[in-house]
Amino acid sequence: MKPKLIIVGAAGRMGRRILYLAGQSQNFDIIGAVEDKNCPDIGADAGLLAGLGQNDIKISSDFPPAGDVVIDFSLPAAFNNTMDYCLANNCALVMGTTGLSDEQIKKVDNAAKKIPLIQATNMGVGMNLLFELVGIIAQKLGDEYDIEITEAHHRFKKDSPSGSAITLAERIAAATDKKIPDCLDIGRKGKDVPRKKGSIGIQAVRLGDTVGEHSVMFGTLGETITISHSAHSRDTFASGAIRAAGWLASKDAGRYSMADVLGLK
Repeated sequence: MKPKLIIVGAAGRMGRRILYLAGQSQNFDIIGAVEDKNCPDIGADAGLLAGLGQNDIKISSDFPPAGDVVIDFSLPAAFNNTMDYCLANNCALVMGTTGLSDEQIKKVDNAAKKIPLIQATNMGVGMNLLFELVGIIAQKLGDEYDIEITEAHHRFKKDSPSGSAITLAERIAAATDKKIPDCLDIGRKGKDVPRKKGSIGIQAVRLGDTVGEHSVMFGTLGETITISHSAHSRDTFASGAIRAAGWLASKDAGRYSMADVLGLK
């Protein structure tokens, strides 16, 4: 039997691609397309909106009953409704929303005691490989190498730095015994701001329709090493989320990662 899938943020840029690719895959029974009650697309056919063709699933502010797995790429404001539904219905959750507060992250950790879930800042295969590599590189190079992270996204992105840039910094900090957020130097500015030894710099760019670009630079006197990832379309993230949903639907309660899904651990 196919997992019953609900998509939250279904009328958004990411939600539409998830709807389309999940429908194309024919691996799910899509039963819900949820949006904020003030969304102008409430009542529209979700399949038509996504370019999939009519599927008689209406964009709605209400969750349908009996879902098996939810994919949420909406906004932090929708977090509580999604989490409450998943906990009440013993429903697996793939959470790709960025900009979550510390309190919301704590709720994710607590929810993992009751339901299977993945909360990730980036669902892309290549980006998750980058997450695994940056800590290894930083540890091997040591503190003589300065570390700078740059990220670029479209002009409509609300949070900054990106969740993926923060994850890169967290992986580096964990591998080099640095403390987050004390080691971070975000958006450096001023007339007297020389680099602090051991810090991790993060710079954000918001430009046009840029999907997502992340680079990590390790530099010392004499050389620079750069490792980077560019997402060419939102399908990179949507495909990863769909893959995660199919993998997660049959799992026991727990907090899983994209590394688990992709077999990187």
